[in-house]
Amino acid sequence: MSPFLTTAIEAAKAAQQVIEKYYAGDFEVEIKSDQSPVTIADIETEETIKKIILGAFPDHGFFGEETGKVNEDAEYNWLIDPIDGTKSFVRGYPFFSTQIALMRGTELIVGVSNAPGFKEMAYAEKGQGAWLNGEKIAVGDIAELSKATLSLGNIASIAGKPQWQTVGELVQQVHRIRGYGDFYHYHLLASGKIDIILESDVNILDIAALAVIVNEAGGCFTDLSGQQLTLETTSVLACNLATTHEQLLNRLNYV
Repeated sequence: MSPFLTTAIEAAKAAQQVIEKYYAGDFEVEIKSDQSPVTIADIETEETIKKIILGAFPDHGFFGEETGKVNEDAEYNWLIDPIDGTKSFVRGYPFFSTQIALMRGTELIVGVSNAPGFKEMAYAEKGQGAWLNGEKIAVGDIAELSKATLSLGNIASIAGKPQWQTVGELVQQVHRIRGYGDFYHYHLLASGKIDIILESDVNILDIAALAVIVNEAGGCFTDLSGQQLTLETTSVLACNLATTHEQLLNRLNYV
């Protein structure tokens, strides 16, 4: 592992200790301007991550969900969501995770996704493959839509648009439909257990680390128009490479 990945894993483990202190506990929940919840657990977790990362790499940038940006013009920028899935965390069910990614320029090069409630830590580094709990993982090889499993997430923004009909057609063509959401369906895709993910209403902090993991596991990860991820990305189309990405884009007609 590079020092970047080693530090990201160290930060994720330290974050888990903070999260476990608060999980299923008594804490105040505040509502941010975007109507999403935030707790003391989110803030303390991000501060813990920031201390470790900037302690190791003081010249790097840092973009956190709760504390904002530091040194954003740096060559290396860390993208952090301390508790991705705060709504789940608040209600006491385990669909939440810590997301830590590193971007060099415009390229994502490191990703760590740690889900304490599932006891799953996935991580990857560009050119080095992807791993889950220390075991190397890879996407599956199912090529036919009629045999593929599709997972949908956060599709409210698509439901009222013309593309909703094409999503419905895709749903009818695949073998199985699920809605795992958050980090979990990306862990499944990278491990070869599902084949396609379609998601909207996300931000880059939710998906940056997961994109590195899926790509390094041999998959494909873009937005719904087929564009590579940027800081402004709000949707995802991810799949194994056997399930042709271009074919899915054509079917969805999202461009």
